[in-house]
Amino acid sequence: DQTEDLKAITVPILVLHGEDDQVVPIATSALKAVKLLPNGTLKTYPGFSHGMLTVNADVLNADLLEFVT
Repeated sequence: DQTEDLKAITVPILVLHGEDDQVVPIATSALKAVKLLPNGTLKTYPGFSHGMLTVNADVLNADLLEFVT
């Protein structure tokens, strides 16, 4: 349980999650995490699966660059 660890992170955090992830369901991971992160932002991707970082790198890289700049 990382509840207290997540609450202690004060820097901006971008949580990315595919809405079609069958390995790590969004309800039990990203939705809970972003509620605990004081400066958390959740970005979801309709139709993206667990392998989205590889399969959809072009989309995710653009969103990551936007977040850090």
